[in-house]
Amino acid sequence: MSNQRPQTQRQPLPQHALERIQRMRQQAAQNRFFTSDLSVKEFLLVREAGFECLGLVMGSSIYHVGYQRGNYYQNMEMGVLTQALYQARELAMARMEEEAHELGADGVIGVRLNIKQHEFGESLVEFVAIGTAVKAREAAAGSPPGGWRAPSGMPFTSDLSGQDFWMLLQSGYRPVSLVMGNCVYHIAHQSFGGWLSSVGNNMEMTNYTQGLYDARELAMERLQYEAQLDGAQGVVGTEIHETTHGGWDNHVIEFFCVGTSVLPIKVEHQPPEPQLVMSVTE
Repeated sequence: MSNQRPQTQRQPLPQHALERIQRMRQQAAQNRFFTSDLSVKEFLLVREAGFECLGLVMGSSIYHVGYQRGNYYQNMEMGVLTQALYQARELAMARMEEEAHELGADGVIGVRLNIKQHEFGESLVEFVAIGTAVKAREAAAGSPPGGWRAPSGMPFTSDLSGQDFWMLLQSGYRPVSLVMGNCVYHIAHQSFGGWLSSVGNNMEMTNYTQGLYDARELAMERLQYEAQLDGAQGVVGTEIHETTHGGWDNHVIEFFCVGTSVLPIKVEHQPPEPQLVMSVTE
């Protein structure tokens, strides 16, 4: 798999989704109604940061993951599987962004990427992206000259919580986009001779070490490349997940990295002073 990010086109939305978004947009314009998966604390901090919640937005993609066999005694990337899982996530993200765009949002925060497997089809995996669309008020402090949207013109995306989003803005940075990288890797099986030589000995299993090391590095490299394509200065909140999806050989593992790329909006970056908070309970 190359480092080049696939060009995901804007995705058409189902009719019911368009109708729901249209109703939400009309109600949001009248300051009457919104939906959100933010906690009460997150909601209040997002408002304090100068943003209004517009509604819950989501996107999904059910993808058939192709078959690929790895060399039994070789560490290798499973390119077919890597590309399938990456593209499925991109499609789900693109549809969530399209809902936010139709809603008139500046961005989406608290994005979650979930994976589901259904019994109605073999090798079918559903990827779901869901988050809360937000829009900056005119008086939002520190508004960047070009607006809050990503360089692509679509709403920014972020998996930061409401608290982290507030802290990021207070520190002079803004989110650009949710960036990710993945790698599905086949870890070579140990030969009988290698197993025999390790019995009763303390020794590093270099074959396994190198395979897992390479897989993580490939996933991280792709995440960083996505952030650089967006012109971001860095990535915050990076997480690395290791998963063996159902039906795969137990030597096949996906390493998935995800984080939020950021840019500065102030020349001087001064985080807010920490404050002591005492909880009073009975």
